[in-house]
Amino acid sequence: MLGNRRRLAFAAVATAIVIGALVTAPAHAAQGGSDGWGPSVPVSAVNAPGADGCPIESPDGKSLYIASTREGGDNDIWVATRESAMTPFGAPTMLPEPVNGPAQDFCPTPLPGNELLFVSTRGGTDAYGTVACGLGDIYITSQNPASGAWAPPRNLGCAPDGPNLPGMEYGPSLASGPGGLSLYFSSGAPIPGGTQEIYVSRMIGDFRFTAPTPVAELNSGADDIMPNVLPGAREIVFASSRPGSAGMDIYSSVRGPDGAWQPPVELGPNVNTGGSETRPSLSRDGHRLYFGRDGDIFVATR
Repeated sequence: MLGNRRRLAFAAVATAIVIGALVTAPAHAAQGGSDGWGPSVPVSAVNAPGADGCPIESPDGKSLYIASTREGGDNDIWVATRESAMTPFGAPTMLPEPVNGPAQDFCPTPLPGNELLFVSTRGGTDAYGTVACGLGDIYITSQNPASGAWAPPRNLGCAPDGPNLPGMEYGPSLASGPGGLSLYFSSGAPIPGGTQEIYVSRMIGDFRFTAPTPVAELNSGADDIMPNVLPGAREIVFASSRPGSAGMDIYSSVRGPDGAWQPPVELGPNVNTGGSETRPSLSRDGHRLYFGRDGDIFVATR
């Protein structure tokens, strides 16, 4: 259904992420504390009037994907580029159709092999015959490196035959770890007062996934949203409104010797403020933390 080029691309992504598991998280990450993060600063060339959020680096560190309502539109996915991981980003440009469209398109997650996960409220039936599952679903697409064209996005499927639930999904993050490749994300029930929880779904081939299960060690009963996992699944960051938070704050957790996630730790005043911090993401080397705060993109380093 996806064609030979798409199948080869998916295989390349899986291989690249498995190789990424060999990257060792920084020593201070293994401590799971809030220390080590310097003051957060705005990513000035990327921010613009309108709401900007959902920031995440590409695997090579040369692109920063965001969601934005700039130019008065709905949430769309934009990307800023730079010459190297050590130089500033330029102004973002909006991705074309079929990635962006009339619906809300957000929470981009670039993968190795020119693949892109994202969330969309587009609904309906995709180009591969998959019917939308809920308020907002996780999709995958790929970019042709020669032409720059994007393939029609494919819905990852509805539970129990995929990760998408009836509510709204946020923050897809694919990482290798115990048991192979797993997709972490948050989702919430489409009911008044429903909260977001963090879920995990195991990949079983060709971007097909098992039914998602809640990650009990990370969920609090409050909103726990938009997780991002380092390669090797040794560290995770996410936003939460749990007791002790000043609205929505960023937390991190690391895996213990038994493979379970340890109690989450709030990242402290260099990252969290009285504002609303959302959709944190780590660079692949674990040294840069991007997140949204009240409509702008910020970064902290360690």
